[in-house]
Amino acid sequence: MDFLSSKRFISIILTILVALNLVLLGTLWWQNNHVPQKSEKVTKVLKNKNKQSFFEKELHLTDEQSKQFNALRRRHFQGTLPSLVAISGLKRQLIQEAVKAEPDTSTIKTLAERIGSQQAVIEYRLAWHFNSLSKVCTPEQRDSLQKVLEKVTAKPLKLKRRLLLKRIRFTPVKEESTQQQIEKNDKEPEKKSEASP
Repeated sequence: MDFLSSKRFISIILTILVALNLVLLGTLWWQNNHVPQKSEKVTKVLKNKNKQSFFEKELHLTDEQSKQFNALRRRHFQGTLPSLVAISGLKRQLIQEAVKAEPDTSTIKTLAERIGSQQAVIEYRLAWHFNSLSKVCTPEQRDSLQKVLEKVTAKPLKLKRRLLLKRIRFTPVKEESTQQQIEKNDKEPEKKSEASP
């Protein structure tokens, strides 16, 4: 008789599987019902205290100011969420139109304008959010807040620096108005269609 098909072997395997299942169920039950000891609670509290927000560290905010900052941030992100969702949907439509064999330039232009108007709403709300944050700060903290916000919003400079460090050629864009760029791009597909027989 084959060893793998013997009753004894199957009985041993089943016993091991039942034991492992019982151990697993016991572990899960223990994790759900286990009350952490004092040292574990202290460790968790210390970890939470060490996780100060960026603004708390930079501006040396009081506990009350931190609560106000968090409430303002929550309200700001809840307010801008509809615009972010709208931009995401518009970009999806823009991509779908752009990858077509014969994209409609007027549709692309309209979608780009709608994305721009939603982005303008976000920037407007962001400016008032910064204003609300500054009202929570003391005069000294306002100066620090301005520096922090300028640092945070100056990310394109970091990108340019990173590109230069990687020795990627970064050619500055000529100063043209947005309307001139749109008109120029609208004319290019027309020229291509005229050139093709």
